[in-house]
Amino acid sequence: MDTGKRVKTLAHKLQEQSVDAFFAHNPISMGYLVGNFEDPHLRFTTIAINSNGDVVAIAPALSEVALRKIGLSDVRVWKDGEDPIAIFSQLAAEWSLKSGVLAVDTTLPAHMLLKMQNALPAALFQDGQPILGAIMAQKDHAELDMLRKAGAIADEVFKEILGFIKPGLTELDVEEFIFRKFKEKGSEPYFAIIGAGPNGAEPHHLSDNTVLKSGDVVVCDFGCDLEGYKSDITRMVSLGKASEEVKAAYELVYKAHMAARAAIKPGVAGQEIDRAARKVIVDAGHGDAFFHRLGHGIGMNGHEDPYMVEGNTVPLEVGNCFSIEPGVYFGGKFGIRIENIVTVTADGHASLNDEPSPTLIEI
Repeated sequence: MDTGKRVKTLAHKLQEQSVDAFFAHNPISMGYLVGNFEDPHLRFTTIAINSNGDVVAIAPALSEVALRKIGLSDVRVWKDGEDPIAIFSQLAAEWSLKSGVLAVDTTLPAHMLLKMQNALPAALFQDGQPILGAIMAQKDHAELDMLRKAGAIADEVFKEILGFIKPGLTELDVEEFIFRKFKEKGSEPYFAIIGAGPNGAEPHHLSDNTVLKSGDVVVCDFGCDLEGYKSDITRMVSLGKASEEVKAAYELVYKAHMAARAAIKPGVAGQEIDRAARKVIVDAGHGDAFFHRLGHGIGMNGHEDPYMVEGNTVPLEVGNCFSIEPGVYFGGKFGIRIENIVTVTADGHASLNDEPSPTLIEI
C-alpha cells in the first residue's frame, strides 16, 4: 500500500479544487490514505491532510502507539476528559484555515462536524466524497490483484454451493455454509443474501429460516473481504426444473447483463451502462420490474464510486471497478439477478469473476 503516493494524489486534487484541507474519519478513508483502519467510534479522531501534503493525526491517547507504528510522525493526542477541539483549533490556526475550505468524510458524525463548525464559523465545510471517491475509484495494480483474488474466492464458493444446496435446507443454512467456506479459503465473510422463491423478489432480503423447496428459484448474492478488499457476486439456482416463465426471465436478465458489459469502455458515462441494460428489460415489457441502479463501485468499500445509475455523467476511466447486476423482481413469485464485478480496461473491460451461465442452472 503506497500511502505516500495516495496522500500526494489527494493533496494535488485539493489544490485543483481550491480546497485547503481534507479531514478523514471513516476507518476505510483513514486506512486507504495512511493505513489506520481503527474504528474511532464516538471519540474525536481525524487524519488531516492539507493541500501541501502535510499529515496530522488528532486522536485519543489510547490510539497513539498504533498511529506511530504506521509511520505517522505528527500525532496530537487528547485524553478522556480533555477537549479535542482545542487541538483542532490549534491546527486550523497553523494551517490558516479560519476562513478556509475544508472537505470532510461523508460519514463524519454530526457531533464532530458541529463542533468543528463552531470552532471555525467562517470556514466553508463541504462533502469530501467527490474528491476522495474519485481517487479511490482508480484502482492500481495491487488493488486489482486483491479484487481478482477476492472474486476468485467467491467463484470457488459458488461452485461448492452447487454441491450443497437442496430442498429441506433453510436460507440461513446456505448462508452459514457460505460464511464457513469463505473462512476456510482465508477470507472473511462480508455478506450473503439467500432468497428462495418469493423472497428472491426482495433485492435486499435478509436470509431467514425459510425452507427451500423443490421448484424454488434461489437468489444467491454474497461476497467476502480479503485483506480489506471486497467481492460481490449474484448467481441463480433452480431447485429442480424451472418453469418456462422463470427461464425466460433469467435469459432476459442475462441478455441485459451482457448488453451492459458490451457498452463498457473508457470515456463512457456511468449512466450509459445503466441505460444499455435497462433498455433490454424495458423493451421486453418488464421495465417496472427493474427498479434499482445497475451497479456500484467496489474496492475497500462494498459500495463506492463509480455508480452505474441514471444521472451519473462522469466518464469511466481505466482502473474503475464496479458491479453489473441487472435484475427483475415479481412480488410474491420470484426474482432474478445476475452480478459480476468488472474493471475498465484500455479497450473495454475485464470480468473479475467467472462468467455467469447463459441459462438458468437447474440442480
